Amino acid sequence: MQNILQGVTVLELGQVLAGPFAGAIFADLGAEVIKLERVEGGDDARNMGAAFRYGDALNFHVFNRGKKSVAIDLKQAEGMAAFERLAATADIFIHNMRPGVTKALGIDGEALCTRHPQLIYCEISAFGHTGPMHLQPGYEPLIQAFSGLSSINGGPDDPPMRSGASVCDQGTGMWAVIGALAMLQRRGHTGRGGVVSTSLLETALGWVGQKADAYVNLGRLPDRHRSGHPGFVPYESFETKDAPILICCGNDRLFAKFAQELGHPEWLSDERFSSNRNRLANKLVLLERLIPLLRAQTRSEWVARFNAAGVPCAPVNAVPEALEDSQVQALQMQSLVPGEDFVLTALPISFDGQRPAHRSVAPRLGQHNKEFEVPEKGL
Repeated sequence: MQNILQGVTVLELGQVLAGPFAGAIFADLGAEVIKLERVEGGDDARNMGAAFRYGDALNFHVFNRGKKSVAIDLKQAEGMAAFERLAATADIFIHNMRPGVTKALGIDGEALCTRHPQLIYCEISAFGHTGPMHLQPGYEPLIQAFSGLSSINGGPDDPPMRSGASVCDQGTGMWAVIGALAMLQRRGHTGRGGVVSTSLLETALGWVGQKADAYVNLGRLPDRHRSGHPGFVPYESFETKDAPILICCGNDRLFAKFAQELGHPEWLSDERFSSNRNRLANKLVLLERLIPLLRAQTRSEWVARFNAAGVPCAPVNAVPEALEDSQVQALQMQSLVPGEDFVLTALPISFDGQRPAHRSVAPRLGQHNKEFEVPEKGL
């Protein structure tokens, strides 16, 4: 399982996050990932924060583990010749270069796939491969703002806010991998590759899809909830005696268990609370009753009681608390980097019960030029 994609060669011309994350997924799955970098400085992520190991920032190590680095100058004839030689033997090419750059270099999808028809070409952009803004660059917070994603975070009176994780960058990297694997399956039947296009904006619009579809089809956006859901009650976080807890009554059967555990079986016959639709209409009335009840005991007491009763709930953990939890520990998501003294988060997927482990530390700039017969200076 560690080498499930053994024999697949990936060229990655990636910067910072979306492209490199796609490459990291392929590397963890066993593909040989050759990271092509600028001769001077390499991937900007190498300096995206304080030096962590070997002079490179932690962010660079996170998204470039398991790869090989070739420093190359694509503006020089010798560098381009080396690139063409690598492309001729590669299965997949991934890039998230600034729009228009690949066209200027003559390595856009149409041109490169004409020269190398077996190649699966994955292009990642900010705003998409077509439309009036397709040549415009963009970054995670800009795309979250532009797409409306920022506007659906938080409660009704909160300003728009960015998601804490880089969901557009990393989500787009995942779509690139999904597209490449789908194209790899097709190539097995036809012998030909093709062009996969995805973008941060399309990913963001996919995440906003549930809200957008409500607006288009129902004429209004769902209400904003900091931790809750517009379609269920109760389905949000509550303060307890010492710390917050999140409770999810996703149907009437779960609410019945919840009401019984709270000592209020009469709620089940109260017309205001007897069904989820009625609870939605009378949410404030129900919350007036719930809030003081839940504040009467500690979070750990409620978690134990609700778990025993079969009511879905969870402590609202900070990251350190989550990492220390026995369930998270059992999943072994933190994986030691071979030969190193630090760990990185592993892929959130297992095959036949086995999670792919990291293969190696992130490469130093140009570390593998000699292996691929590219001159040391990338020329």
